[in-house]
Amino acid sequence: MSTNPASARLSSPPIVIAHRGASGERPEHTLASYSRAIEAGADVIEPDLVPTKDDVLVARHENEISETTDVAEHPEFAARRTTKTIDGQTLTGWFTEDFTLAELKTLRAKERLPQLRPANTAWNGRETIPTLVDIIALAKAHGVAIYPETKHPTYFARIGHPTDRLLVDQLKAAGWDSADAPVFIQSFEVDNLKRLKTMTRIRLIQLVAASGAPADGAAPSYAAMMTPAGLRAVAGYAWGIGPDKAMLWHDGGKGDAPTTLVADAHAAGLRVHPWTYRAENAFVRPRFRRGERAGDHGDLAGEIAAALAQGVDGFFTDFPAIGVETRDAFVAGEKK
Repeated sequence: MSTNPASARLSSPPIVIAHRGASGERPEHTLASYSRAIEAGADVIEPDLVPTKDDVLVARHENEISETTDVAEHPEFAARRTTKTIDGQTLTGWFTEDFTLAELKTLRAKERLPQLRPANTAWNGRETIPTLVDIIALAKAHGVAIYPETKHPTYFARIGHPTDRLLVDQLKAAGWDSADAPVFIQSFEVDNLKRLKTMTRIRLIQLVAASGAPADGAAPSYAAMMTPAGLRAVAGYAWGIGPDKAMLWHDGGKGDAPTTLVADAHAAGLRVHPWTYRAENAFVRPRFRRGERAGDHGDLAGEIAAALAQGVDGFFTDFPAIGVETRDAFVAGEKK
């Protein structure tokens, strides 16, 4: 029997979750990005979901879309530029809830990080904003799972666009309403996950950040939720956790000594899917950086392998091709 800490993971082999698709190679949350992830062998594709004015769920990382679409170049929408406060943050721009789906479909996606990912700008203007229905169809056609995130659920409910029911109804229409459905629902908030627990049997994932607290005020801090007692409470409504990858290591990811988070979560019966593994030096942990520039690629495979050695049950990555290769090599090594 293996004495590797990874032998303690709760599901095997670890799953590769394509974060916003293959967003290191294509503009995020586009069908091109999701398709590239599927080609790379990802087990799961991840859409962040926000509603339109006519309550259709679409894939954008945020409801403010000036960084990820060409909306600013559309004079017919100039008057819709506005300022809103969302989860305590003041933002100025254009917001999905102020556009019908038909209007959003006239926009084209663009690369969000052109300074770090200049090659992706070649795809600017080619893709529209996909709906959840579009993504489900793609996933079903290729036999992969989906990992939707409900973005700002309390904010949207307060402005008359509750998204939990929209999501559950759409998943049920796809035939997905069981614990073994190829779906994971994730949220940084707590109360909407507890509400979803009463609405669906689909696996729920509590996202947590290295600092701060849930926007719905349901916990004093994410740190409090990640203590052994806090994790046991999370296990009362969630199937797993999605922690910031920095939380797996001491000194906020700068150190090489692992924390006990993976072991503590497993002891509570929770799976662990850390986020987000990106290749650029701007994102990899210090020991894995290579080259001088923020956009130079570091040793992403090495960073992922270090997490796998802790026994994580899966991981989010912008580069699923590297993720799949690293996961497969790690699993093959465990079997020797």
